[in-house]
Amino acid sequence: MKAAVLTEYRAPLSVQDLPDPVCPEDGVVLEVLACGVCRSDWHAWTGTDPDIVLPHVPGHEYCGIVVETGARVTRWSPGDRVIAPFILACGQCPACQSGNQTTCPTQVVPGFTVAGAFAERIAVAHADVNLTRLPASMDPALAAALGCRVTTAWHALTGRAALKPGEWLAVWGTGGVGLSAMLLGRALGARVAVVDVVGEKLDHAQDLGADAAIDASKGDPVAHLREITGGGAHVAVEALGIAETTRNALLSLRKLGRMVQVGMPAGSHVTMPLPMDAVYSGQLAIYGTRGMPAHRYPSLLSLIEGGQVDLNPLIARRIGLSQASNELAAFDAPAPPGVAVITDFSS
Repeated sequence: MKAAVLTEYRAPLSVQDLPDPVCPEDGVVLEVLACGVCRSDWHAWTGTDPDIVLPHVPGHEYCGIVVETGARVTRWSPGDRVIAPFILACGQCPACQSGNQTTCPTQVVPGFTVAGAFAERIAVAHADVNLTRLPASMDPALAAALGCRVTTAWHALTGRAALKPGEWLAVWGTGGVGLSAMLLGRALGARVAVVDVVGEKLDHAQDLGADAAIDASKGDPVAHLREITGGGAHVAVEALGIAETTRNALLSLRKLGRMVQVGMPAGSHVTMPLPMDAVYSGQLAIYGTRGMPAHRYPSLLSLIEGGQVDLNPLIARRIGLSQASNELAAFDAPAPPGVAVITDFSS
C-alpha cells in the first residue's frame, strides 16, 4: 500500500510502498476513503508530540470501507462503510464501562501511538466498540473532516460545557475545530462570537453565520468581546492550545461562565500562566476535553443528516497523499480558512 511516512521532523513526508497492516483479532482493516489533515498532525510533524517514534505514518481523521475483520469481531463485515474516533478505547475497563472512553488507560491512537491513515489502508483495533456506520449519503471527505475537529467540538459543547440556546459562545481561534464549534454552536441555538488574527478567517466565519467577528490584532479583543456580549460569554472555547488565547478565553467569560480547553497545549505552551483571580472571583469552570466517545457519534450524525447543520463549508481543499506535507507546513503560520482532506491516495 502507499503511505506518507514521517522520517524526519519538519521534513516533507516520504510517499512509500509499505506492507498492508495486520488485522487485529478484535479489529478490522479499512480501505481508507478520506483522511483529514489536522493541527494535531502538525504537532506530530514538528516533533512536539511525545508518542511519535520515527519512522511513522500520521493521520487520525479517517473513514473507510471494511476489507478484513478479525476473528473476534461480531458487528462488522467486509464492505461496511465506517468511521472511528481518533481514540480507540478498549471497551472493557471501568472508564469505558462508565461511558468515558476518551479516558481509557489502554487507548490506541492511530497517527500517534500506532500507524495512522495517511495511507491506503489502516488497522483499527477494538472495532466492535469503536466503529460507527456512516450514513449512505455522507460524502467520505465530510466524514473524515468530522474525525477530530467536529467531534471534539461537539463533545466540548454538549458533553462538557452544556451550551444552551440563547447563550453567548466565544470561539478563540477559527481553524478547523474553531469553525466547527461556531457552526455547531449556531445549530444549538447559541449566539457566537469568533476571535482570530486572520481577517480572511473572520470573514469566512461571518459568511457562515457567526454573529460577531473580532480581530485580535486590533485593540483589546477581550474588552471588545465583553462589550458585544453584554458582559461576557457564557461559554468560551479555546481552539489553538496557546497561552495567550487560553488567558483571553477565561477573561472573556461572564460570572459563572464555562471555558473548554479544546486546543492541545504542546511545546512551550504545556505550562501556562493563567488569571486564577478571574477564575476565583468569577466562579468560573474550566473543562478539558479530548476527542469524543464512539457512543456519541449517532447524535452528531443525526444532526447532520437532519439538515440542522451544514458542515460541508469546512472542506476547503481535497488533496492527494503527496500534498499532505504542504498542508502540515502551512500550520507554521496562520493557516488559510477551511480544512484539507486527503481523498486521492494514489498520488
